[in-house]
Amino acid sequence: MLKIDGLTAHYGAAQALFGVSLDVATGETVALVGANGAGKSTLLKALMGLVKPSGGTILLDGKPVTGRSPARMVRLGLALSPEGREVFGDLSVQENLKLGGIPLRLSRKDEDTRIEEVFARFPKLSERSQQLAGTLSGGEQQMLAMGRALMAKPRLLLLDEPSLGLAPLITDEIFAIIQQLARAGTTILLIEQNAARALSVSDHAYLLANGRIVEHGQSSALLNDPALRAAFLGSASHDSPAASRLGAAGLTNIRLEKPAMQEQDFMPAFQTEDELQAHQLKGLQWTLRHVWEGSSFYRQHLEGAGITPESITSLDDLSKLPFTTADDLRDDYPFPLRSVPFEQIVRIHASSGTTGKRKVLSYTQKDLDDWTDFFARCYQMAGVTPLDRVQIAVGYGVWTAGAGFQLGCEKVGAMAVPVGPGNIDMQIQFLLDFQSTVFCSTASMALLMAEEIHRRGLADKIAVDKIIYGSERSSVSMRKKISELFGGAELFDITGLTELYGPGTGIECSDHDCIHYWGDYYLLEIIDPETLQPLPDGEWGEMVVTTLCKEGSPLIRYRTRDITRILPGRCSCGSILPRHSRIRGRSDDTIKFRGVNIYPSSIDTILSQVPGLGSEYQIHLTRDESSGRDHMRLVVERAEDVAAARGAELIHEAGHQIKKQLLVSAELELVDYGSLPRSERKSQRVFDTRLEDEIVES
Repeated sequence: MLKIDGLTAHYGAAQALFGVSLDVATGETVALVGANGAGKSTLLKALMGLVKPSGGTILLDGKPVTGRSPARMVRLGLALSPEGREVFGDLSVQENLKLGGIPLRLSRKDEDTRIEEVFARFPKLSERSQQLAGTLSGGEQQMLAMGRALMAKPRLLLLDEPSLGLAPLITDEIFAIIQQLARAGTTILLIEQNAARALSVSDHAYLLANGRIVEHGQSSALLNDPALRAAFLGSASHDSPAASRLGAAGLTNIRLEKPAMQEQDFMPAFQTEDELQAHQLKGLQWTLRHVWEGSSFYRQHLEGAGITPESITSLDDLSKLPFTTADDLRDDYPFPLRSVPFEQIVRIHASSGTTGKRKVLSYTQKDLDDWTDFFARCYQMAGVTPLDRVQIAVGYGVWTAGAGFQLGCEKVGAMAVPVGPGNIDMQIQFLLDFQSTVFCSTASMALLMAEEIHRRGLADKIAVDKIIYGSERSSVSMRKKISELFGGAELFDITGLTELYGPGTGIECSDHDCIHYWGDYYLLEIIDPETLQPLPDGEWGEMVVTTLCKEGSPLIRYRTRDITRILPGRCSCGSILPRHSRIRGRSDDTIKFRGVNIYPSSIDTILSQVPGLGSEYQIHLTRDESSGRDHMRLVVERAEDVAAARGAELIHEAGHQIKKQLLVSAELELVDYGSLPRSERKSQRVFDTRLEDEIVES
């Protein structure tokens, strides 16, 4: 949008700018930081036509505008909120606002509409609309100066030292408003002495010293990369701010947040595929020895297949090992696959299982430490930094989800906001109050939140720029809708299952064409679910996993039932970590509903325990397009000779038992005995219309 090339400016014989060049793209917030007297305000005045440049060019949308009048620049889409606010103290708030629209010659109706829009953005100004501007507090005057500039509905808003002289709490409020304006699509050029605050709200930043640009770069990199930060800000600290170039120039409010956290790297050290495979073979051999010595189940399982730990000499031998299934976990309840003494188990997690028995997994402290580290890797791959605020809207408790999301968040050094699932009003309030930048949930919860944010008109008032979601499938169109209604947030599909630690065993990278999985923690195979034979890379089949260092409940060729494919070759993002496609579906009849695995056989068991209900039923899963909420409707036959008058009683009891045992709510519909179709083959019981398009584009 804006290109400045070689700009110079003088005040008489004194030169203030020396060949300044910078770019501002449409929709971007660019920070220009520097000490007093560096030339920051002069640059803005030259842009607005208040100071005539002595050299160089200013291009707006590719067209020269150097030296145009201030009124002309306003009509071209620029507006300035000046340093020191410069409100007219003897005029009312409303009269000050009207001055901002004078160059546009607005009609009375348009002027009133724009004033109301400013009042909606700054409610405090609305309360003081007839108050003299000179009697306002410093923060209120800054809001008035910004509101006056917004009266022109600028495409490029110039903010000159908006935090100057303001208390910290008021500064927080002003910067929250700046972020809201940016999310609403306003392009911003921000002049600010508080380098840390300016960098935290901008996309790119320039350092101006003595009228010259001396450093520039991506703001997040400057804040988070120790080397870049040192180059940009110097080695300032809380106790010694003058150690930086800005600090030496008098800027003593620089804070270098969480420096130790920013130096962490959770990616593996492997440089080649050969190094990774050597690590995998070593881990596979360790796992076999571990379960051989520690698990009676696995010892019997391996001996039955004629396998000993010495049988595995290469990764190609993996296919010799017997499969492990969900039935094995059910049959060995309550501590299936346990391979360590009880005193080494520090936690259990569980997911749903058939016939009322959950799949319970044991964790040692090392298991939890490993899980925490590779979950932090997920956040790192998604670009989450110690500057982020992560709102966690997934379940806590026996389910693995919430614990994993929180452990990884705290490990990476970000701020955790552990809300848990549901409670839309609280979720919205926390997004607004805490200005969370990352939202973690199931796909359906993300869609529900997106719809609610859109309905309430809050997309430009929240700060979410990343959504990390998982637990259930999501189509291409669903992802697009979530992103758009969240104000353009970037989506990251995260994978995992309770049997394999929990969520966080892989995540979508920033190129968004695959899921990277942690090949240094587990092996992944794709098999034909009918023949159980391995499939070549690129073909869709059932995912089978084998852990490499899990102590409590290791997995050996565990059939996950998830359908995906291994993608050959390196990702365009450059990561050495292997990858697979996003999960397409299941090879069994398990369904995912609001983040819960549900087996139709579990529903069968529950219904069979309610006297008066028949054996035939159907499960209908739909998604409300307006709200994004998933619904489950159970159509169940009454038992033969059961009177229709008992309908309310039967519906209440069946609904209560489903809620109690499966932790989900369902709408029940009773029909006459014999009215549901019968088949000589397996009857279709599940009708899922939630996804109408593909989960991958190709």
